[in-house]
This record gives sequence, C-alpha cells and structure tokens, in this order.
Amino acid sequence: MTPTRTVLFVCLHGSAKSVIATEYFRRLARQRGLDLEVAGAGVEPDAEIPSRVVQGLLRDGIDVRGRRPRQLTRTELAKTTRVVSFGCELGDLAPEGLTVERWDDVPAVSEDFQKARDAIVARLPRLLEETAARPLLGRGLSPSGQP
Repeated sequence: MTPTRTVLFVCLHGSAKSVIATEYFRRLARQRGLDLEVAGAGVEPDAEIPSRVVQGLLRDGIDVRGRRPRQLTRTELAKTTRVVSFGCELGDLAPEGLTVERWDDVPAVSEDFQKARDAIVARLPRLLEETAARPLLGRGLSPSGQP
C-alpha cells in the first residue's frame, strides 16, 4: 500500500468552513491529477450541515446533501500530513509536535457564505502545492514509505 498525503480541515462545528475547504480542495486536487486525501471534521460537531452551506456548494456543482459533520479524533490527527484549523483549538486531541496551520481570519459563513468561500478558495492552491511537494517523512513513515 502506498502512503498518501492527507489534509485535514478542522472547524468548531465541522459543518461550514471545514466542509467548504474539504470540497474545494478535493476538486482542485482532482483537476490537477494529484493523489491527495482530504477530510474535514469538527471539535464539537453539529448535527447537520446548514442549508446555506449545502445550497452555496450546490450552486458551484458540489453536492453535500445527506452528509453529516463528524467528530475529530486524535488517531486521525496523528495520521494527517497537514492540518488547517479555522479558529478552534484542538486541545488534548493534538498529538505532541503536531503543526497546525491556522486560518482564523476567514469570515463567518453564517454572515456571508460568498466571502468565506472566496477567502478559503484563495488559499487552497498554495496549500495544495505545498502538500503535494512535501516528502512523506515523519508521521511514522520511513523514506521507503513503510511504517
């Protein structure tokens, strides 16, 4: 099995910013033919994704209907290549030495979906390029990719 680079987007409720970032990152990686995994989670997940997020994504051809926010886990953080946080603390879930990139200045989705989406999407190409270029060392992998 070949190890894959993974990006994890985390927001407090796992239902807006992390969902938007996950879906646009996935789309961008696919368009560029890059084998990257991406996921989103919440520290205190909501029961559902708000309709404004679902509808905003649908307008751009991304369908998240029926999906539910999910709880962030320590195990998931330990296996992730890159972590981006939207204004939330990971607390005891974060393994020692974990580097978290913070995008705390992204506007609230509840106030302006378009502005929040645009702020997130503008940062994704840099994150994608840096992640794709990052060696698969650390996080328990040797240069050969074996644990």
